[in-house]
Amino acid sequence: MDRKLLVQGIAKFLIGVVLLGALLFIPAGTLAWPQGWRLMAILFVPMLIVGVIMILKNPELLRKRLNAKEKQEEQKDVLKYSGLMFLAAFILAGLNFRFRWIVLPDWISWVAVAIFLISYGLYAEVMKENAYLSRTVEVQEGQQVVDTGLYGIVRHPMYMSTLFLFLAMPLVLGSLISFLIMLLYILIIAKRIRNEEQVLEEGLQGYAEYKQKVKYKVIPFIW
Repeated sequence: MDRKLLVQGIAKFLIGVVLLGALLFIPAGTLAWPQGWRLMAILFVPMLIVGVIMILKNPELLRKRLNAKEKQEEQKDVLKYSGLMFLAAFILAGLNFRFRWIVLPDWISWVAVAIFLISYGLYAEVMKENAYLSRTVEVQEGQQVVDTGLYGIVRHPMYMSTLFLFLAMPLVLGSLISFLIMLLYILIIAKRIRNEEQVLEEGLQGYAEYKQKVKYKVIPFIW
């Protein structure tokens, strides 16, 4: 087992737990926020399980997923916009709970939990299908076009899963305001996909033909 990778993974996991907890519960002004703990549980428990499986079965993929240093200038902007979106959405969700601006019924939170978990299952399946999956936009040595499974339905199943994951999160927290902010993710991934497809078409053999074969980018029959 790669000890350096293990330490890196544990460190990033713990930083994520502390950071999200701070962004949620400090604005909420209390730890007695069931929806906040609900989101923490469905986000970090599956993440921990997937991380353990990856470090045991596919440490190289985990290493790629932990690498978030973009080389493309356009993608660096995408990361900045995404970070601002998450900051605003989580902080406002906490404030919404604290000041009771718009209170959604609790059943909406539980429906969103189901959507989140299904989307996380899709996320895990994408990682299983594509050994070249990276958090950065790049063409890797020896990379080949994956056109089976979910990749035979849409060209970017990872973005399909993250779209539903991210839109479910503010609803788990019961915040309509944060949900409206998270809709900006559609514009953000549209910008990322445009640049990513240009990089792949220029550097990955067979990608242009793949685009002709699989017409939809993110959601079948819609986008």
